[in-house]
Amino acid sequence: MHAGLVMAREGFVLWLEGLPGSGKTTLANLISARLRESGWPVEILDGDEVRRGLSPELGFSRKDRETHAHRVSYVSHLLSRQNVAVIVALITPYQTSRENARRVIGDRIFEVWVDCPVEVCQKRDPKGIYSGHQKGTVKNLTGVDDPFENPTHPDLVVDSNKLAPGNCVAKILDALMARGFLEGRLDIV
Repeated sequence: MHAGLVMAREGFVLWLEGLPGSGKTTLANLISARLRESGWPVEILDGDEVRRGLSPELGFSRKDRETHAHRVSYVSHLLSRQNVAVIVALITPYQTSRENARRVIGDRIFEVWVDCPVEVCQKRDPKGIYSGHQKGTVKNLTGVDDPFENPTHPDLVVDSNKLAPGNCVAKILDALMARGFLEGRLDIV
């Protein structure tokens, strides 16, 4: 458990990117709980949920995915300016979208690549996306028949295939503290 974290002067954006099923949403929920315990106002912008409310008219072409990522970047920027810890869990398959997020959000972004082999993601398949792809009901699946460009300069890489979720969370919180987004003592139980 991470206790004794106190709010820094400004909000920030923790941007979790990776293949479907890599663990982004799981990590976002765990980190959110830890930050809320420490008094942070937190907002999770999960790709699937945000798409329904913010980008329902968009499909899954490259242009549509980049437009959606831009919208999420902009909303994240607005929330972080209000001292909110924003946790984005978004596939973000293109380097251009990641670079755009950095431009829009500025220096208050911390990019984490939740790295996991596609074969492991297929076995996990928490939302049935991979099985839907095999049945033909899901098209343009990132990492299978649509590209996922490996991030070229994330702030941190966590291997969710080799590390348990709690260890990934600890690694991310440690890195956020080292970067100055969180202040206080960090106790890991």
